[in-house]
Amino acid sequence: MAEFLSLQEAVSKHINNGDTVAMEGFTHLIPFAAGHEIIRQEKRDLTLIRMTPDLIYDQMIGAGCAKKLIFSWGGNPGVGSLHRLRDAVEKGWPHQIEILEHSHAAMANAYEAGAAGLPLAVLRGYVGSDLPKVNDQIKFIECPFTGERLAAVPSVRPDVAVIHAQRADRKGNVLIEGIVGIQKEVVLAAKRSIVTVEEIVDELGASVNACVLPSWAVTAIAEAPKGAAPSYALGYYDRDNAFYKDWDGIARDRDTFQAWLKDNVFEKGAA
Repeated sequence: MAEFLSLQEAVSKHINNGDTVAMEGFTHLIPFAAGHEIIRQEKRDLTLIRMTPDLIYDQMIGAGCAKKLIFSWGGNPGVGSLHRLRDAVEKGWPHQIEILEHSHAAMANAYEAGAAGLPLAVLRGYVGSDLPKVNDQIKFIECPFTGERLAAVPSVRPDVAVIHAQRADRKGNVLIEGIVGIQKEVVLAAKRSIVTVEEIVDELGASVNACVLPSWAVTAIAEAPKGAAPSYALGYYDRDNAFYKDWDGIARDRDTFQAWLKDNVFEKGAA
């Protein structure tokens, strides 16, 4: 059953050095506050998984949290590259990280397989792709019923899932509204989960066909208002497009990035 903790307590208790951590949220509800707490606690040697690593993983990689990245697309949406990711991969700063790239379809299927407790995901894909040449986790199998050649990838079953949502009720049930990516599946696939929410309420106010994570599926809930900013949370605040543009300049230079990290993550968290 879900336990209510502060964000600091949740990260300290449930994320260990060397863990495999999947932080999901597609376009909105990206768990920035949780990522910043991981940076502040100086978690190390993490294998980070995310379908679309963007600014939060750029920050975590630049802060030295990651040893490996499993992903299906990486960039600053609408702007360009993730410069801290590129610096780590190309120049080994702050240290070298390993990368393993998939397609979106493979990642989504791998999360769903993990949520179902299956060891692998099977999909039509990767035909004509060069990714199997650089990703040894992509295999091909023959369907025992039709003889069709299909792609297979390991399921994603992380140590910890981290997501952001709009609300949790006092029983520990969580409501996700708006664009729902793979948040539900990653929580169900993970050994442990941390869900940050905008607010804790008496009643979720869930509409018909809403995405509700039941309390039994969640390990820890932490109230974190604006916990997805600079991404957005439907019904609470808009996306800060200006920050995404500004990040390109901040992240290009190591000293500028470190100064931003000091002012906006470490000192902000200490205050």
